[in-house]
Amino acid sequence: MEEKKYRKFKKIFVIVADSAGIGEEPDAADFGDVGSNTFAHAAESVGGLDAKTMEMMGLGTLDDIMGVEKVNDHPKAYCLACRETSLGKDTMTGHWEMMGVNTKKPFQTFTDTGFPKELIDELEKRTGHKIIGNIAASGTEILKQLGEQQMKENSLIVYTSSDSVLQIAAHEEVTGLEELYRCCEIARELCMQPKYLVGRVIARPYVGTSKDDFKRVGAHRHDYTVSPTAITAMDILKDAGYEVSAVGKINDIFNGVGVTRTIHTATNEEGMDESIRQLKEEEYTGICFVNLVEFDSEYGHRRNPVGYARCLEALDKRLKEFIENMGEEDLLMVTADHGNDPTFHGTDHTREKVPLLIYSPAFNNGRKLEENATFACIGATCLYNFGLEKKESMLGEPLKELFE
Repeated sequence: MEEKKYRKFKKIFVIVADSAGIGEEPDAADFGDVGSNTFAHAAESVGGLDAKTMEMMGLGTLDDIMGVEKVNDHPKAYCLACRETSLGKDTMTGHWEMMGVNTKKPFQTFTDTGFPKELIDELEKRTGHKIIGNIAASGTEILKQLGEQQMKENSLIVYTSSDSVLQIAAHEEVTGLEELYRCCEIARELCMQPKYLVGRVIARPYVGTSKDDFKRVGAHRHDYTVSPTAITAMDILKDAGYEVSAVGKINDIFNGVGVTRTIHTATNEEGMDESIRQLKEEEYTGICFVNLVEFDSEYGHRRNPVGYARCLEALDKRLKEFIENMGEEDLLMVTADHGNDPTFHGTDHTREKVPLLIYSPAFNNGRKLEENATFACIGATCLYNFGLEKKESMLGEPLKELFE
């Protein structure tokens, strides 16, 4: 008989509701985020959240969320709030910390000023294209403003957001995909300099004939990221021969490091479809790391609290479906990577604690746990389950209560 290679769970699913924070961090004032609470304020916008699945997992005991009852008796689920140790409130920093990395210097943003002239000048020189834009903007709106000019000049639209990102938009037929990708590779090289360091450079190809019908081609989007600055739990799992499946933008966030397979998804529904499909796979031992991006991209940054609330309710229904397909050797962790309060000022992420809801049919003593000082308890717990040791440099301790 093959030796069992894990303590309790054969598959661990870490599903990240991107930006679904649960209230300000103790240091929120340092980030200008006092009073932020993504979950609670989204719930208030619709007069109360219908989230019975997460309610059953103890969500209501973590904070006052309108419509969500405080269910103290949930033997099949553990719940806790987690604080972020790293100095940042962006997607990469949050996800890296889950896997044990402490980011001490946050990635730069250029939301208010655009990118420095010397960077833009060098990008023009190296690519051979005129640069237009260089502002913080919605990807759809900037095409309406500058798409026709870009086509006429074969220039490049450079823009940013409240994230640490440099995005380049160009028409697929005028500029061409390969040329756009070449220019983005140059931008990535330039943005590796400490004075310009951003987390991601993104190629944003589009099609159409005028501002009335321009459309971004999501399937041809390409992210140029940076690798984690230290070893992660994913690296250790992969090196030990376990599956590390990346769903959504996880592969981009980690620049492919520590990943054994990648499935790109465009929507939350696609992400949950893929999660449930992998849950049903029999020949699978390891972790499935899932990012559900629409909370952040469609509703948080666009300051749409009602849309955010409805998106949370949609996730709740899919989590019910997921749980109904779980077995005794499956573990589900539902969490977030930062906040993005859709009722808050500006369009930036918010420095918030995150919920961590943990479910398995094998549990009989589920309960609320003490608040954790780092997101890294997630990666540490994954390693502990598979009998692996974290490196001394890594953050986080395992939640050993799960293995009682």
